[in-house]
Amino acid sequence: MNAKEYIKYLLSIESYSFSLDEIAQVTTGSSNSLKFELLRLSDKGEIVNLRKGFYLIITPRYSSTKKLPIQLYCEKLFNHLNRNYYVGLFSAAKFHGASHQQVQRDYLITEKPKLNDISKYTLDIRFFTTSNWSDKNIQQKKSDAGIYKISSPALTIVDLIHHQTKLGGINRMLATIDELTEELTESDLSELLSWYPNKSTLQRFGFLLEELDIKEEIQEMIYTELKAKNFFPVLLSPKSKEKPGAVDNKWKVDVNVKLESDL
Repeated sequence: MNAKEYIKYLLSIESYSFSLDEIAQVTTGSSNSLKFELLRLSDKGEIVNLRKGFYLIITPRYSSTKKLPIQLYCEKLFNHLNRNYYVGLFSAAKFHGASHQQVQRDYLITEKPKLNDISKYTLDIRFFTTSNWSDKNIQQKKSDAGIYKISSPALTIVDLIHHQTKLGGINRMLATIDELTEELTESDLSELLSWYPNKSTLQRFGFLLEELDIKEEIQEMIYTELKAKNFFPVLLSPKSKEKPGAVDNKWKVDVNVKLESDL
C-alpha cells in the first residue's frame, strides 16, 4: 500500500488526519520515498502538514480553503501528542450556539507546557494553557470523524473572562457571554464551583451576570460559593500596574473599563 491508497482508506472510515508514524507502519517503501510522496501530495493540496509529523487530509469539499473544521481532527492530534485538551473560548462558544463573534481562528486549551500557535495557509490555531487541569466541565460531542472534547458553557464563560486580555478585552466577549448563559444550567455551574480555583474570575462572572440582569439563581450560587471562602477586591479588566480601588458592589469588582456590549 502506498500513501495515496492509505489516505483513501482513511477517508473511507471518515478519518481526516494521520501521523507520520502511523502512515509509515502501513505503507511499503523507504522512509525517504514516503516523505517524497507526502511532499508531492502536499504540493497538490491534497494534504497539509499541520505540525511536525502530523497531517490533515484536505477533501474536495475543503480544497478551496485548505483547512478542516477543528472537530474533524483535534482528538487524533492530541492522541498523537499524548496531551489532554478541549476546544475552548470562542470556538466552544460557537458550538454551543453563541456565534455572535464570527471568528476564523480556532482555540484549543491544553495542559502546560504551551504549544506553539499554528498560522499557515488558512490555518489559524491558538493554544492556551491551564495550570488547573480538571476533567470536569469537559463535554464530549460527536463529529463525522468521531468524538471531540469541548468546554461546557460554564467553563467556556470563565475561560473567556480569565483570558480576556489576550482575546481583545471584556467588551469583545460580552455578547458571547450573554448568549452562552442561555445554555448555562445549574448543574453545569455546580460542577464548575466544585473545583474551579480562580475566585477573581468568579467575581467578574457574577458581576457581569448582574450587569446583564440575567440568571439570578446562577448569580446566587456563585455568590454563596465566594462568601464561604472570603474574597477581595479585583479589577474587572486586569492591568499589570493597576490595583483595585474602592468597590461599591457585592462582588467587590472595581469597574475600570466601560462596559459596551455590541449586541
